[in-house]
Amino acid sequence: MVAWEVTRSCNLACIHCRAASKYGPYPDELTTEQCLHLLDEIAAFSNPVIILTGGEPLLRDDIYEITSYGNKKGLRMVLATNGTLVTEEIAGRMVKSGIKRVSVSIDGPDKESHDTFRNVAGAFDGAMSGIQAMKKAGLEFQINTTITKANLHQLQEIMYLAITLGAAAHHIFLLVPTGRGKEMAGQAISPEEYEKTLNWFYEQSLHCPIQLKATCAPHYFRIFHQREGKNRGTVIRERGAAVKEGESPFHAMTRGCLGGSSFCFISHTGRVQPCGYLEVDCGQIKERGFREIWEGSPILKELRNLNLYKGKCGRCQFIRVCGGCRARAYEIQDDYLAEEPFCAYEPKSDG
Repeated sequence: MVAWEVTRSCNLACIHCRAASKYGPYPDELTTEQCLHLLDEIAAFSNPVIILTGGEPLLRDDIYEITSYGNKKGLRMVLATNGTLVTEEIAGRMVKSGIKRVSVSIDGPDKESHDTFRNVAGAFDGAMSGIQAMKKAGLEFQINTTITKANLHQLQEIMYLAITLGAAAHHIFLLVPTGRGKEMAGQAISPEEYEKTLNWFYEQSLHCPIQLKATCAPHYFRIFHQREGKNRGTVIRERGAAVKEGESPFHAMTRGCLGGSSFCFISHTGRVQPCGYLEVDCGQIKERGFREIWEGSPILKELRNLNLYKGKCGRCQFIRVCGGCRARAYEIQDDYLAEEPFCAYEPKSDG
């Protein structure tokens, strides 16, 4: 997957924003020509999902040209939005340009909680209106929720809202204190709450009618394998995992922290990073080809070498299915190879 910040401009001012986005313009954003060339480079050697994000990607005038071009290249184009700008006309244009799914961020089950989180009155109503427009256009959507102390108690209600709205999935994100999110560092839930929440999320996944996924929450995959091993006979072996036939292929095909291994982030100016929260420069696409950066960046190579991971992450038997959040390690300990600071699990001594 490639998360691509096509613009940093945004019509909201969310209190947890990784990019501290505001209305632009922002200098040095990639031109249309540079955007299309980037898609050429990616499609020439790989076939990832392209997540168009921001800021608010719908504020880019050429967004439909970009999505149409990527779609013609055979890339799966999806888009992340706050939903407030989506009308029936825009939803129709998104479908026509080849967007396969849209994620809409909902961080509270009602106006009061969501609008407070988003720092703009009317954000909830705007998002609900946008979702209805997407449903009418036949555009698949999912709900994304960033979890903090402020909305942790509302998580069940938000999940129920996602189900009743007809979402294809509900993805939860654990707060990473970067950008404006640094001001919310005190709102990050504790390691113990983290563990409890992810165990609850696993239990919900056993009977929830829509797909559930935990993002920026790598411990979930350790919890999944612990619980599956106990409940369904999944065998943990060779510091990896075997998933029984017939079980969810989602869990069989992914792991916790994907940054640098099967995921990367491209900023609005063309800087490649392991993820949007891990702000280290792996290379500039205005200077080097994307493939050269992806295959040759020393930082990405380090992240792919699990033998370099330090502290309890380095000796944990679940390193291959979890990996710990590299962005939180970097933000809190100034070392992206350090142990995950929000993990309550103590590895076995023979891990």
